[in-house]
Amino acid sequence: MTKTRVAVDVGGTFTDVCIMEEETGRIRIEKTPSTPDDPMRAIMTGVSDSGVDLADVTMFSHGTTVATNALITRKLPRTAMVCTEGFRDVVEIRRSNKEDLWDTYKDVAKPYIPRRDRLTVKERIDAAGKVLQELDEEDARRVAQILKKRGVEAIAVCFINSYVNGSHEERMREILHEVMPDVHISISSRIMPEIFEHERFSTTMVNAAVSPVVVDYVSRLGEKLSDGGYSRDLLLLHTGGGVMTPASVKDFAARLAGSGIAAGALASRFIGNLCGYENSIGFDMGGTSTDVSLAYQGESTITKDWYIEYGYPIRFPSIEVLTIGAGGGSLAWKDEGGSLRNGPQSAGAYPGPACYSNGNDVATNTDANVVLGRLGHSLAGGDITLDPALAEKAVRETVAEPFGMDLHEAAEAIIDVANANMSNAVRLLSIARGHDPRDFALVAFGGAGALHGAAVAKELSIPVVIVPPNPGVTSAMGCLLVDIQHDFSDSFMMQASDTKPEELEEAFTKIEKEAVERLRHEGVTPENTVLQRSVEMMYQGQWRSLSVSAPSPVTSTEDLVAGFHNEHEREYNFRREDAPVSIFRIGVKATGVVQKAELPSHELVKQTPKAEGRRNVWFNGKAVVTDIYDRAKMQAGSEFSGPAIVEQVDSTVVVPPEASARVDEYMNILISMKG
Repeated sequence: MTKTRVAVDVGGTFTDVCIMEEETGRIRIEKTPSTPDDPMRAIMTGVSDSGVDLADVTMFSHGTTVATNALITRKLPRTAMVCTEGFRDVVEIRRSNKEDLWDTYKDVAKPYIPRRDRLTVKERIDAAGKVLQELDEEDARRVAQILKKRGVEAIAVCFINSYVNGSHEERMREILHEVMPDVHISISSRIMPEIFEHERFSTTMVNAAVSPVVVDYVSRLGEKLSDGGYSRDLLLLHTGGGVMTPASVKDFAARLAGSGIAAGALASRFIGNLCGYENSIGFDMGGTSTDVSLAYQGESTITKDWYIEYGYPIRFPSIEVLTIGAGGGSLAWKDEGGSLRNGPQSAGAYPGPACYSNGNDVATNTDANVVLGRLGHSLAGGDITLDPALAEKAVRETVAEPFGMDLHEAAEAIIDVANANMSNAVRLLSIARGHDPRDFALVAFGGAGALHGAAVAKELSIPVVIVPPNPGVTSAMGCLLVDIQHDFSDSFMMQASDTKPEELEEAFTKIEKEAVERLRHEGVTPENTVLQRSVEMMYQGQWRSLSVSAPSPVTSTEDLVAGFHNEHEREYNFRREDAPVSIFRIGVKATGVVQKAELPSHELVKQTPKAEGRRNVWFNGKAVVTDIYDRAKMQAGSEFSGPAIVEQVDSTVVVPPEASARVDEYMNILISMKG
């Protein structure tokens, strides 16, 4: 039997299943409407519809939105926090800042754990790790009994200064488990051993709150796959760009918050590198939102400053992705000032755009594209029929009549506003970070990315747009391109000049022992284990740090300091050779290498593809007779000029009049923008 790998990405509108045959590298896809009330139902439907025999699947990888949705909707189990006496309100005080400094009426969201469920115990450890007051175990048991009576399902244990000495947190966990054996417990000294208490408390709080939800979901999905014949570990994509097994999910559930969007960023980077572009911008436009990511010199940008809700940071390393509410289902509307707006409100998977005939009568981007002729009369290979009359009615009543426009002018206005919103998102991740978009390729994917990619590229003077072979399931394919990966860190707060190499080596060895054991527990063999060291450093007096790669073994702290000066100059355009440097933290990225998916290569045959038909498509206020191509019939080496529409089962590609396109050996369409 043919061995296959399966990847599943759950989106707001569709759930995408990507199936790759191991021997040939051939990829096929299955799309099914998402089921927000129970994402697992759409997953199993998609797998069933694809005809895959789970007994022949060697890897099942999944990017999930379960943790993200639970945090956004606040549908979380009752969670408690146990803190050092006097530090009950750290997560509510936060940094005393606001997302919008000038909006005095907008408050930061409440903590995921209300104050009544944040209890304290007597204990104290100082900043050097010395015990000033032993944990009061009688007090700890009193708190445990209170939480048992309240029926909490998860607990975050956050003691002050536990990042240098976690013994009291460990003992508190033991006491809680004695009273409540089945409760999910996260301790901050294990989750995020960092000095900044708000970030540490917040990350631990989020991890505890989502643990019951995520663990239950992963367990049930694993059982369903096992019942179907799948015999390997379910692999779950985390925000750092790797995958983790259910065994790790139990301890680090919050790493799955934002899981789905990381898959698209990984796939975008892979495709950009494959096409010869080390600098690429991922443009993933789906039915509900658009995710923008950036790869520079072949590597994704990583951040620790991210959150699902502002004010509650999650400090696990994450691929940096900017998400805005702009998708095929985004609604057009008129604001109080009389201006046309687009999103973030969305028609979602149901009722969907007006042309879906499910009862929505407000115009969406999909409706506008139907009116402009850029979309045909069906989606998903004919599974979804689009009604042009309903699209026209929605555009006319929502925008054309209120703004005094004709039908096609209104449709173009809707698309122009959406494109402007998405272009601004790309600017924030590129120009605002010192990158020139003209040095990048735009990788357009998602169900709607190829519809809008060329227009966004033109707005930002990006020279080339890359459309993958299966843009609608590219995020799912990203789940086939990753390794098992974990990030470990520990505080190491010393002056670099006072640090001996053997002290660093001893600290690294301790972390690496834990990392190797974690991978071994997940079935990774020693020959497939890769450990990468890093040291975070700062100029004395700063509080923001920069990460520098560290060798194994460490033989010189001077080399690390020199690397820090270079990195600081690259990041901020200056260096201070005469300033003392402090070491803040050490880290180890532990990778279990797995065999990756590989796109098959085809022989290039230069030709002009045959159009399947022609229709009027509106560009720049004019109807232009446009060739319609079937992507399934295109060959590697095909070349054609715009205007053109390329249709396929999971997406539609728009090549505007001022552009030309070619198909490369990996069946990507490369659109070259003129001017």
